[in-house]
Order: sequence, then C-alpha cells, then structure tokens
Amino acid sequence: MYKLTSDEQKTLKSILETAYMQKTVELINEFVENSEESKNAAFMSVFDEIYTILNSAKPFVDMYLMERKAIGEIKDERQALKSIAGNSFSQSIIYIFLRNKELGNIRKDIFITSQKSKVPNFDEVSTIIVDGETQKPDCDLVIYSLNENNSLKKCMILSLKTSLRERAGQTYKWKLLMEIATTPNSIKDKFNITYAPEVMPIVGFATVNFYNEINNPQQRGMFKFFDQSFIAKNVDTSFISRMSNLPKYVNESL
Repeated sequence: MYKLTSDEQKTLKSILETAYMQKTVELINEFVENSEESKNAAFMSVFDEIYTILNSAKPFVDMYLMERKAIGEIKDERQALKSIAGNSFSQSIIYIFLRNKELGNIRKDIFITSQKSKVPNFDEVSTIIVDGETQKPDCDLVIYSLNENNSLKKCMILSLKTSLRERAGQTYKWKLLMEIATTPNSIKDKFNITYAPEVMPIVGFATVNFYNEINNPQQRGMFKFFDQSFIAKNVDTSFISRMSNLPKYVNESL
C-alpha cells in the first residue's frame, strides 16, 4: 500500500476537517464499504457516484449553512451553497483520488492539487501570450507527474463544473487558444500569439451535470474541444467518459 506524502496527508486531513465535507466523505466511505466489489474496484467506482453523494449530502450542507447564518457568519445562503457545491465537487475528487493512490490504483509519481503554485513550472505551462497580454486557463485541479529530480514530467489541467449553464463557453476558450498557438496558422500571426512550454498540458473537463444539460447539442459540442471529458455520474454516453476512468487515463497519459 502506498504511503501518502506529508503534503498529501495534510490535504486529506484538511478535507476531513472541513465541516461541510464530513457527510460527503462519510457517504463515499459507506459506498465503498457496502460495495460487493473489492476495495480497490469500489474506490474507482465511487467516482461515478459523486453526483448522487453530493445530492444526498445536501440536506446536511443546508443545515450547516442555516447554523452559520444564525450566528451571522454568512448573509447569502444561496451564494454560499453555490460555492460549497463547487468546492465539494473538487474536494470529493481529490479525496477519492488520494484513496485510489493509497491502494495502488494510481501511480505513486502522479499527484493532484488545487494549489497551482505546487506544480513545478505551472506558470510557463498555463500562460499564453496574446500581443503582450497573458491568457490563463479555467483550472480547478491539476493532476501531474514528476521526474526523478522532481521536475515536471507531464500535467493535466482539469476544469470542473457542477452546472454547464454558466460560463460554459469559458471552459474551452483557453484550449482552443492553445491549439491556435501551437499550430502554423494566420490567426496566430495576426494576433501575435506565443506559447512554447517545455511540457505541453493535457486539458480536461469534468462535470456532475446537476441539471441534465449534457444532452443539449451545444453542450455536447463543447466536450469535443477537450483532450478528455468526464462525468461524475453513473451514466453511459458516447461523448463523455465516466469519472471512474480517471485512474486509468492518468496512469496511461501522465
């Protein structure tokens, strides 16, 4: 069994100590414990249950918000809930990812973080220059691998969305710009676009699809821009991969 690094242990501890995440983590662990699959397989399958788990945890999150509002810590419950939904999605992925890494489902030289400063040379990887101005990606998580000297080997920029209703177009704008910047074309020259990192990132997208928007043709078209898209829901579609495929994908791609 892989022993998490001190940074990974701190990340896990932080998730476990976050009040609004405690019920979510409990439900993740319950799914694994009650699964008929092996523990290794169940911790991969639970990626597909994030949608159901977040919905099941919502009453407990609502109670948490009511308590905070009662003591004056928050004013706008609706905005707070929206923020917690996004953070819970991100933290759930990190928690399940680290548990999979502990079990050996993910290579020991592959790491995950929401803190971009922890990724070596990430500024170089994530910055495209357009006529002297910088353009950076919509990035919620970075999954990356390191060489033996701890330099960046490969990385995946992962954009997360609980809903595709808002800012859906922004999620693939940077990927399209990256394609323009790395191929010979007149648009690159016209707008003076430059981008030449030593490590070319994989650009991915993940959603829980709370509002069943993925069957909208305009939304389906969006997924084609990414190197890989995932849905954290127990569904099968031809144009987006189940989140449970993430361990295999990163092991093969990073």
